[in-house]
Parts: sequence; structure tokens; C-alpha cells
Amino acid sequence: MKILVALSGGIDSSVVAHMLHAAGHELIGVRFLLWTDPLAPAIAEILPSKCCTAQNAARAGRIAKDLGIPYHVVDLSEEFKRMVVDPYLQGHRKGVTPNPCIGCNRTIKFGKLIELMEEYGCEKMATGHYARVAIENSEFGIRNAELNSEFRIPHSALPRHLLLEAIDKSKDQSYYLYGLSQEQLSKCLFPLGTMRKAEVYALAKKFGVPFDDDTYRESQDLCFFPEKSPEEFLKRHLQDALQPGPIVRRDGMVVGSHEGLPLYTIGQRRGLGIGGLKIPLEVVSKDIRSNALIVEEQGKEQSQEIRVTDLAWVSWNPEENVPTPFEYRSRSLSPRKRGTLTFSQGQGLFRFQDPSAPATPGQSLVLYRGEEIVGGGTIA
Repeated sequence: MKILVALSGGIDSSVVAHMLHAAGHELIGVRFLLWTDPLAPAIAEILPSKCCTAQNAARAGRIAKDLGIPYHVVDLSEEFKRMVVDPYLQGHRKGVTPNPCIGCNRTIKFGKLIELMEEYGCEKMATGHYARVAIENSEFGIRNAELNSEFRIPHSALPRHLLLEAIDKSKDQSYYLYGLSQEQLSKCLFPLGTMRKAEVYALAKKFGVPFDDDTYRESQDLCFFPEKSPEEFLKRHLQDALQPGPIVRRDGMVVGSHEGLPLYTIGQRRGLGIGGLKIPLEVVSKDIRSNALIVEEQGKEQSQEIRVTDLAWVSWNPEENVPTPFEYRSRSLSPRKRGTLTFSQGQGLFRFQDPSAPATPGQSLVLYRGEEIVGGGTIA
């Protein structure tokens, strides 16, 4: 089979390339150049946890050379800035905390990979994501696309591609993929979805993938600025929106001052600059009109329900205007909890089975049925 392999230069994608090559597939490697902050200080060190390091770029090229496969570097910096970075900044300006990885996967990474796959005459595309794709049809049930192992999940009359959690739950990335379409999933291979990270490291050593046990760090931070947290990036690009204001309790008591609402997120407990208090406080809301950051005693405020917009369904969607039970996550690796969604025309109300801490507007609520990721939306 002719397969397009996304080579970021990380250990995971490098192992995927070696696995597929060893299995006899014809490969074409591709690496994307994405936008990075031109206003970042020249002395700012790019953290090892970023995917855009020179080390990763060199490793991707070396892997392609060692395997003797064609290798293309594609510049997507302009599209990435327009479709990922700009919405991220606009969201912070409006008082929400966007999750740029969701949109990036749907529009930039997988969207462009499909285009290149077709351009280069490939049948499939493969990435190093920890997730699984299963195919369901009425005759055969569900069959895992990589290992042909059976999954007994209720099926429909028509074939469909299901998105499933990875076997290694500590590395699972399916949370970030709920926005992928059926067409995109039908083209995807996730060879690492049935493996544990320790197995991947063992294969990396077996295949001779270059990495240093002591210094290697997995990609886990937003990739378009060099720092670990976005604070300095937001200060560089949202100077006009960073107006100092009061930090207040619900009863109106002023307990401190903030440096600008975009720099804070719901649930934040550290870095508030509030001293002299015996009780821990957390951010529970932002009052845009009065430019006030609202804090309360940690765990005091609980939510019974949240509004969700821009709902996307992976392979099927429940009936509109009918309360439907789901498990959910509002953070990628947080424990799954239960609730009920009632929706219509892409937006709805999600009621928690048990009261929950205030959700972070702009983040994603992802819905599950067992191992299956059914869909998700943006917390309003």
C-alpha cells in the first residue's frame, strides 16, 4: 500500500514510519512548517517539549533518508496563522480560553494531509497519534483498521468509521480528534493506537531512531510560541486588551488586582498574586464589562449545566431535542464523568449528573460511549 506518513520528527512518527516500512508499504514522508511567533525574544529558548525544534526537524529528515523514501517539507505557516493562531488570540480577547489543537487537527494537519495524500497518489495517511479507528458495518460488526481485532459495538445499516480511545489511556489523544470527518477518518492509520508507550520506545531503540533518554521530551505544549505557558505570548500580541483591573469575590470584596483578563483562565489557582489569605482561591468567572476577575474559595462554586456550541459528530448523532446520556471530558486526560445532552442545530445544553467545577469557556466538551468518541463541542 502507498501511504503518506506525517513525519514531525518526534519519536512516535519516526517509529510509525519504520513500522510501515518494515511491513513492506511504499511510503512518502511529509513534514509541515507552521507559524512561530516572530515577536518572541531572540534569546527565548525553544523548549524540548515543542514539536518545532531543530532536533525534531533533523530527525525527520534523517528518518526519511535512512528509509530511502521521498520526503517533502510543506510550508503551512500562512494558513496556520490565519486558521489557528488568529482565532486563538481573538478568543482570548473575548474572554474565553480556546483549544487551538482541535481546529488545527481538523483544518490544517488532517485537512492538508488528505490533499497531499491524493496529490501523491497514496491510499492512506499515517500519523503518530495515540488513537484508534474502527470500521463498522451490518455484516461484520466492527473491525479495527490496524490489527483486525473485533469490537462488539452496536452497528448501523451503513459502514461508518468510529474513533476509539487508544489502548494506552495515559497517552490517548483521541480527545483532540473529535472534529475529524468520516472522510478524514476513512483515510487514517494510527498504528500506535494499540500500543503502549513503553513498546514504542522499545521499537525506537530497535529501529535505531536517534534520541537521548535523558533529554528527550514529548511534544505537549502549544507549538507557536517558545515558552511553556501562553502568558508572554499573549502579552506580546494583545497589548491593547491587557487593561489592569480588580480581583474580586462574589460579595464584592476586592482581594487583589490583575494584569489583564486574557492572561487568566477559569479554574486557575496559581499566579493570581493574592497574598495574605488563608483560604485558597480560584478563578470562577470574568466580568468583561467591569474588567473584573472573579475568584472564590476553591471548590465552592459548582455548575449543574453548561451550554455547548459548534457540536460535531464523528460517525452518528443522537436525536435532536431528546436528552441523551453520555460520558464526557472537559480536559483531555481528566477522569470521565456522566451527564445528559439535549441539543438542536449544533448547540445544546449539557446537564451534569453530579455538580461540577465551573467549566472553561472556549475549551472542548468531548462525549463518549465506552471507548468510542461520539463527538464534542465548544463550551460557551
